[in-house]
Amino acid sequence: MNTKPFNLGFFYTFLLLCINIGACAQNPQKNHTKNQQSVVENNKTNKKMDNQTTALATFGAGCFWCVEAVFLELDGVEKVVSGYMGGQKDNPTYKDICTGNTGHAEVCQITYNPQKISFKDLLQAFWTSHDPTTLNQQGADKGTQYRSVIFYHNQEQKQLSQQYKQELDESKAFSNAIVTEISPLNTFYKAEDYHQNYYAINPEQSYCTYVIKPKLDKFRKVFKDKLRTKKP
Repeated sequence: MNTKPFNLGFFYTFLLLCINIGACAQNPQKNHTKNQQSVVENNKTNKKMDNQTTALATFGAGCFWCVEAVFLELDGVEKVVSGYMGGQKDNPTYKDICTGNTGHAEVCQITYNPQKISFKDLLQAFWTSHDPTTLNQQGADKGTQYRSVIFYHNQEQKQLSQQYKQELDESKAFSNAIVTEISPLNTFYKAEDYHQNYYAINPEQSYCTYVIKPKLDKFRKVFKDKLRTKKP
């Protein structure tokens, strides 16, 4: 296991550019009645796909529209799927999640090529693109569904996540302690189709214009050396 310290200087640079994100709880498509397809992926271990050229990571960092848009910017990320994880109800819908009673978090499951981008790089993007010190809240989004969480796929991801979290806390990267949950992977439920690739499809929607776009502009400035040249 490589225990080389993370690049905290890079992290501090991004913190100077960070913005608070707004709420996506006020879903502009709340009247969308399309039923969720019963798509469930049981990923109990890290998948070996395409001759071991891809791996999976699963993060929750508030509204999954924001998380998806951020990670799709990175070279080596092949696919991002928005969904739900960490709760008790089988086949939850967005309406179920919004009650805050199912225990699920909004998450994004990321398929990436470890030959192009490492899990450490993904962790850096994760912790620098949201506030991991606010419990069950990101900006105006409040509720357990918006909690900061890493669902690890294997022991290596668990160890790296715990190490990075500890180093950030010890270095006082944030004025408050990090409350990010680090938990084993469980059943992933794909979100409704209209949540997928939301920013790319709805760039003029107000949340995209006033929250996601400024966030991406700042993210691109700091991660310019790790951005993709073409969309997946």
